[in-house]
Amino acid sequence: MAFVDEINIKLSAGKGGDGVVRWRREKYKDKAGPSGGNGGRGGNVFVRSVRDIYRLADYAQSRELKAVDGEDGMKDSRTGANGEDLVLDFPIGSVVTNKETGERFEIINDEEVKILKGGRGGLGNEHFKSSRNVSPREQTDGKLGQEAEFYIELLLIADIGLVGFPNAGKSTLLNSLTGAKSKVGSYRFTTLEPHLGDLFGVIIADIPGLIEGASEGKGLGHSFLRHISRTRLLAFCISAESEDPVFEYEAVKEELRLYDPKMMEKPSIVIITKADVADEKKMKKITSDFKKKTNLQIHSVPILVDESLNKISKVMIDWVKELSSTKK
Repeated sequence: MAFVDEINIKLSAGKGGDGVVRWRREKYKDKAGPSGGNGGRGGNVFVRSVRDIYRLADYAQSRELKAVDGEDGMKDSRTGANGEDLVLDFPIGSVVTNKETGERFEIINDEEVKILKGGRGGLGNEHFKSSRNVSPREQTDGKLGQEAEFYIELLLIADIGLVGFPNAGKSTLLNSLTGAKSKVGSYRFTTLEPHLGDLFGVIIADIPGLIEGASEGKGLGHSFLRHISRTRLLAFCISAESEDPVFEYEAVKEELRLYDPKMMEKPSIVIITKADVADEKKMKKITSDFKKKTNLQIHSVPILVDESLNKISKVMIDWVKELSSTKK
């Protein structure tokens, strides 16, 4: 299924059913009594969170969706059935914005949220019966339900976001740590959509590679920078194959800062990937250069070396636990 992280769609709640004029005729009685029932309520519109980052694709081709209208009232004082609610399943992390009012609904938990209210049902003629009006012919029509254009944007929720230049080894690292199935290759822009993996309860997101100018819309641009905004921790992945690892780190960091200065407040570490392609001398230089430029933790990970993977796994898990404990 294709990955979709933003859609525009018109949504409408159902119209309320109309009240009706009906008469009750009882045997051996000359006069008829009012018995017209009220209309049913129109269906509401709800958004429900699901743990599936691909779910927005289900609505990518939909221009408009509508809840069911309420049924009209019936004879014998019976109220019409309420219209069926429209329930839309959006990925956790979705932000649903009413384009007309600006009202925002952030779906960040396992929850169901009403975003549009169905129309109220109309009143049947029995409702208008009184001592002065024993044979009312009045009724009211059901009200229209609310409707609006919505912009839905997905912002991934993850504990750790792997960020770096294209072909920095993020996908391989995610797959090795979590058993995810993010595609990998030897060419730039291998990953064109985010992937998530679960490391013993720690959710890691492989964010597609950034380039200089991403904050201005170049390359994949804003399409995926948004997904870094909700990650709790940043892991800068820099390949040991890079001619200037520190430059790559600074360039990625700058794009994040330009997109949102609050990114700089997130805890971060540096992971030197593909460490087995560099000799010991180069690795010492890379580590030394980083220590001169930053006070972040520096870790190196050779490709598919269990010992190194176990070490970085523990670092990440402990890192998240520590952050969680300080938040309490």
